[in-house]
Amino acid sequence: MKLSTASAGTKLTFFLSGELDQHAVRDAARTMEMKIEASLPRDCVIDMSGLTFMDSSGIALVLKTYRRMMELEGRLWVENVPSQPMRVLDASGIERLVPVTELAGKE
Repeated sequence: MKLSTASAGTKLTFFLSGELDQHAVRDAARTMEMKIEASLPRDCVIDMSGLTFMDSSGIALVLKTYRRMMELEGRLWVENVPSQPMRVLDASGIERLVPVTELAGKE
């Protein structure tokens, strides 16, 4: 899995691409935590438009990021979620905590 970031003002965006599985989550969580600590954003976005696969460990990544943003009194949302990762997120009910938007023009 590949992780890249973009920062604009007080907004930090994480772009995820490839396969987000248990192994990839460990590295992604570490990197995301370091980036959040370095910039202390008010708004944080996880853009999943590049994901081709996500298992349930991706839910843990979203929740860990959500908890950290709540500690910072910030906001988190997940956007551009392809259909397969969206099924995983839907099954978890995570949208009760974190706003989630599906990728436009569903696959």
